Amino acid sequence: MPLKLVSALAIAAAMTLAHATPATAQDGLPGPAEDNYIWLEEARSDKALDWVRAENERTMGLLAGDPRFETIKGEALAIYDSEDRIPYVSIRPDGLYNFWQDKANPRGLLRRTTLASYRSDDPQWETVLDVDALAEAEGREWVYKGYDCLPPEERLCMIALSDGGEDATVLREFDMATRSFVENGFVLDHKSQGGIEWIDADTMLVSRDFGDGTLTESQYPRTTRIWKRGTPIDDAEEIWRGEEADVWSSAALLRDHTGEVHGTYAFRATSFHETEYYWQKDGEWVRLDMPLKASPYGLIDGQLLFSTDVDWEVQGQTFPADALVSVDLEAFKADPNGAPKTLVWAPEDKQTKQGASNTAESLYVSLLDNVRGRVLKFDHVDGTWVSSEIALPDNATVGVQAASAFSDEVMYSVTDFLTPSSLYYSDGSAAPEVIKTSPSYFDAAGMAVEQFEATSADGTKVPYFLVKPKGMAMDGTNPTLLTGYGGFQVPRLPSYLGSIGKIWLERGGAYILGNMRGGGEFGPGWHQSAIREHKQRTWDDFIAIAEDAIARGITSPDHLGIQGGSQGGLLVGTAFTQRPELFNGAIVQIPLFDMLRYPLIGRGASWVGEYGDPRIPEQRAWIEPYSPYQKLLEGKDYPAPFFWASTADDRTHPAHARKGAARVKELGQDYFYFEDTTGGHSGGVDNEQRAKIQALQMVYLLQRLAD
Repeated sequence: MPLKLVSALAIAAAMTLAHATPATAQDGLPGPAEDNYIWLEEARSDKALDWVRAENERTMGLLAGDPRFETIKGEALAIYDSEDRIPYVSIRPDGLYNFWQDKANPRGLLRRTTLASYRSDDPQWETVLDVDALAEAEGREWVYKGYDCLPPEERLCMIALSDGGEDATVLREFDMATRSFVENGFVLDHKSQGGIEWIDADTMLVSRDFGDGTLTESQYPRTTRIWKRGTPIDDAEEIWRGEEADVWSSAALLRDHTGEVHGTYAFRATSFHETEYYWQKDGEWVRLDMPLKASPYGLIDGQLLFSTDVDWEVQGQTFPADALVSVDLEAFKADPNGAPKTLVWAPEDKQTKQGASNTAESLYVSLLDNVRGRVLKFDHVDGTWVSSEIALPDNATVGVQAASAFSDEVMYSVTDFLTPSSLYYSDGSAAPEVIKTSPSYFDAAGMAVEQFEATSADGTKVPYFLVKPKGMAMDGTNPTLLTGYGGFQVPRLPSYLGSIGKIWLERGGAYILGNMRGGGEFGPGWHQSAIREHKQRTWDDFIAIAEDAIARGITSPDHLGIQGGSQGGLLVGTAFTQRPELFNGAIVQIPLFDMLRYPLIGRGASWVGEYGDPRIPEQRAWIEPYSPYQKLLEGKDYPAPFFWASTADDRTHPAHARKGAARVKELGQDYFYFEDTTGGHSGGVDNEQRAKIQALQMVYLLQRLAD
């Protein structure tokens, strides 16, 4: 990326640290006297891991013996290991880079090829880094987490590696030309969240855990240092320090596509959804006069762009929420708050932008238009912003897959539920053309997609997609899987169903994707209407979709199951504890579940901007009525939930799922629990484990909903 102006909120979503959870009451939250299972919050204690092993054996015994298990696992593994799936790439000065995992390389290969070779049916790849070989040589459970390189050449990079799949990483300097780690190069071997940014070949900005006083209360980095080659990191000069109460805080560079640095900025994420930005001018930090829910967005043609999630009133004009705003870069550097501002783009009804990518000369913005994808190209020509729509298929999910920082090359992804994904390429001067297509993994010829609306408890219309066999009888007998997310302004969009199509749809199941408030399908307002004191609206929307599907005869409670992960796991937890009679199965993946202790578990304290803080009595009153863990009560019949977690998950933490399963067991009701001991928040590190977990879940659904 030529520009490192990434929203602190987006970064914070992925930046979490492991820590020892206090096994005590705090600020009025439940302690051991009220909660018998706080000991499960110690991720790797002997007692907790003994419990995990026993639960894993129990679940394998209940589900892996099903005659369908091995067949389903084999079907999933064949898709994950498929050699003809699209090898998505990044565009770099020295070629196209891809990270590839398969049966022979479960930890993966970082590899590169040329554009000409990539366009062929049989690209020839050069291995840059073999993560499996590195892990074996060092006796570590290395998981590759990406790199950050020095522009414009991008030869020197810092490779991020995680031990076992945690979000926390170590960083090592790597030479892409020699395909080797730099001898006596930069190394940050203390695992931490945070990262680096190159200033020049011998200097970088570093935002990490430097010890006492350098982390926020949420245990994210709050300081930034300038580190010079050959000097200890402990001696590096601190140039920025946020507040301990921040979620996260850091400084970074404003850099254009040529690699030229135009200045230094910093931010303080005062909550998950609110950020203060600062510009360094004449050696002083000047706070930018902009809304807390606005952020820098790009640098194109000498114009600095900003995005705002709320109305922005400035200089006698109002820029609407979700708009793009620009200022002249030189005017900004001279007067950061006084430079004139110009509207670049504002959304129409049911439109929202989803992200942006820079090439050397243009800005490409991915939009949702009534949950359908579009891409707009923006250029600043003769003092005026000019936009044009990229010619891509209609009625699909589209977006920028890769963009070159040093040319006008760009690649686009196109997908929907039933059509294998395609990759389009353009050099910037011609219309995009298809250069790669994913193989078909299931028979979609007899399937159809429909979109409906459910009416939520407050009358709001909530859309959802239904994927089903054509001519499916609307008699309530259809095994149906309902899923969604509904949080953090993240949209859930139609995408090729792949393994779900093969394992679930081909076996006669129906699939529903909900677009609840709290997500990002219709812009920041759709999200902000269902956070904090209004978070119950997300759960109401999901329940309304279930009720609507039943009322239409798509399915019935005996045949309806729900599934979701992370925030989606909380969504599923609230649904089956509030309305257990609506469902006969619930897969609760890597969830938030105990919402009264969540600020003390994993890095939950960073998410109070989404849910509120149960340590504050007024806000606890929002949360306690829906916290799934506390809603597991005697006298209710729950739909035998299947909890799934990861031991190395240092984001939501396995304690949530563990405690949920333990509580259901205490109630004497059916449940299932499985914990992946080798992956982090994103799941297992190898395809074999991923396939096993998916097979367990699908067998569970078939037994509950179809048999």
